[in-house]
Amino acid sequence: MFRQAKANFPSSSTFLLLLLLLPSLPTGAPRHPHIPSLVPHATLVLSSPHFSARPQLDFTTYCNSSCYQQGELPPSRESLSERLAYETLYADGRRTLTTVDLEEEGEGTAAQPPPTRGRNVPAPHRRRKRQIYGADGRFNIRGNNFLLDYPFSTAVRISTGCTGVLVSESHVLTAAHCVHDGKDYVKGARKLRVGFLVPPSNATRTGRPSSSSAKPVKTAAVRWVRVKRTRVPKGWIQGPQEISMDFDYSLLELRWPHKQPYMRLSVAPSAKDLAGKRIHFSGFDSDRPGELVYRFCPVEDESNDLIYQHCDARPGASGSGVYGRVWDPVAERWERKVIGVFSGHQWLEVNGENHDFNVAVRLTPLKFAQICYWVRGNHVDCQQD
Repeated sequence: MFRQAKANFPSSSTFLLLLLLLPSLPTGAPRHPHIPSLVPHATLVLSSPHFSARPQLDFTTYCNSSCYQQGELPPSRESLSERLAYETLYADGRRTLTTVDLEEEGEGTAAQPPPTRGRNVPAPHRRRKRQIYGADGRFNIRGNNFLLDYPFSTAVRISTGCTGVLVSESHVLTAAHCVHDGKDYVKGARKLRVGFLVPPSNATRTGRPSSSSAKPVKTAAVRWVRVKRTRVPKGWIQGPQEISMDFDYSLLELRWPHKQPYMRLSVAPSAKDLAGKRIHFSGFDSDRPGELVYRFCPVEDESNDLIYQHCDARPGASGSGVYGRVWDPVAERWERKVIGVFSGHQWLEVNGENHDFNVAVRLTPLKFAQICYWVRGNHVDCQQD
């Protein structure tokens, strides 16, 4: 269940552009994170999946006080190695499991120090069938001057009904639950595709055909590209155990490289080190078919692995690349970088009171190292953020 809102914000393209370009000054020099070494150890051949799961686009989890406090404790090195092992699904249905080794005990293997939690937790909301965060803070992105330009051009469709973000010439980052339910791959993962928004005349495949007498709908066309390899962390594939949002991310490798701009990855800094302490993401929300929807909002709370926020979202936005403006001390400027993946909604119990948030998975140093290795194929090239 996702939070949405009732009313529409002004859709002025000028207002939107000003919001996107609004500068902020750095409040200090953020600590440069240490990127640990994550080295593949062994690869085992597994049986082919059944592809029996159904996509769960309306993804909701529950976290009580014990769960909330557990998120502040650094996991053991053995536990991290097990969770950061990963499955690879190939286009022909083959499946493998790769175990990994972490560097020796030290700064790199420890979890990132937990951000301050609970200070910004708002008063509890009453549970409703349709969850509402007030006025709708989403914008429909229209017109080729915005829709097909950076950063909106980095958002892509996933054929199972989710969103993804381009993070290299050949790779798309999305949510794990868009391709796997924790026990098996979803039916659509057998022939997974990624959809690129293109000018209508360049599309090789679009959405539903319309009758000749029907008035054409002015929506962007979609060009679909097959996925040749899908990777999911073992932290998500937990068998009968309770599914956790902490490892709800997956990397898709395209059959052919694309030519669109992509957004670089970064270890998620603390919210206070983001420009305006805000996050942003664009996705294909189900209540606005054919539209790319952009939103931004402040970070409400954060743990080692999750970003809690009240950005309005609907099913279909799952897997969106959550980005922030991160200060680059070398270039001396703010740069948009992917710092997380939008997962879904979580009911959170704190001190006996229920709170609800939309939640994104944070890219910790270890998760960054893992995804970087999936992209580059060499852990040595992933030692710097």
